Amino acid sequence: MASKQTGWWGVFHEKFVVEERYVEPHARRALYRTAALLAITGSAVFLAALIGVLNNDGLASADGTAREWLLSIRTETLTVLMIILAVTFGPVALPIIVLIVTVTWGVLAKHAWRPTLLAAAMLTGVGLAQLVGRSVRRQRPPVDLMLFGVDYTYSFPSGHVLGASDFLLVSTFLVFSRHRNPKATVLSFVVAIIGIFLAAVSRLYLGYHWASDAVASVSLSLIVLSAVIAVDTWRTVRIPGEQPTTPQ
Repeated sequence: MASKQTGWWGVFHEKFVVEERYVEPHARRALYRTAALLAITGSAVFLAALIGVLNNDGLASADGTAREWLLSIRTETLTVLMIILAVTFGPVALPIIVLIVTVTWGVLAKHAWRPTLLAAAMLTGVGLAQLVGRSVRRQRPPVDLMLFGVDYTYSFPSGHVLGASDFLLVSTFLVFSRHRNPKATVLSFVVAIIGIFLAAVSRLYLGYHWASDAVASVSLSLIVLSAVIAVDTWRTVRIPGEQPTTPQ
């Protein structure tokens, strides 16, 4: 067995060695099945939303009803709360939060694999939002309904919701996939889902998106999450008796 490297190079090398973990065969198969199910579900829902938007039917047919209902519940207090949520998950605050989390996690953690994977997932989400938005070119709701400034960029999908979904779902998976407390894992995903719901509602309430935009964003996030689960499982999960791929 090769001796461990010492000094600054040893620390750097250790940081970028991918940690591996051992699970039972059925647990690894379950991870791959979960990734496949998320990919299929996300793709199906996204296609349904896209077809509905392009044809102005299907999922998009509920956009007007959702907008009218949200308009009917607007209050001054609720508007302030929704603006706070929109700023938190917006294009300024969220990237700063992600940067702080990934850098801090990367510095403090023994290995940088998971924060690097989180950063890659976030960048993938940004790329998907730009690609789909520029391809579909859907117009936003009327500007006179917008409560926090005018936005003339494309509506489909919602970058706010996609970013929030990616950050909350991927970070929750990367943290709790290493824990053996099912209750804590379930609770954490429930909190993440609530956060995604609030991010989506804030954008609809403030008049910047249609409901189908938010649905498309969450579905794209499920696809990103499925890729993260598959890559992380392929690279880090081993079963007893299997040789590690990382040099020891």
